[in-house]
Amino acid sequence: PRFLFLCSPSAVFVATAAMGKLHGSLARAGKVRGQTPKVAKQEKKKDPKGRALKRLKYNRRFVNVVVGFGKKRGPNSNS
Repeated sequence: PRFLFLCSPSAVFVATAAMGKLHGSLARAGKVRGQTPKVAKQEKKKDPKGRALKRLKYNRRFVNVVVGFGKKRGPNSNS
């Protein structure tokens, strides 16, 4: 960002302040994605839409609830 410092009416100084440095050079941008092998997408069953999706969510949240001891698991936990 640029800061404008006014010292006197005739002299105006514009200073560029380097608040934070970049993490690494931009020459290495996209390095990891570029060197990972391309894997083709797999065919999968289509997701339900509309009423069927609402039904699936309801069943997942309120019907198939496993009541156990300990901390409640979130919807994205794989344990």
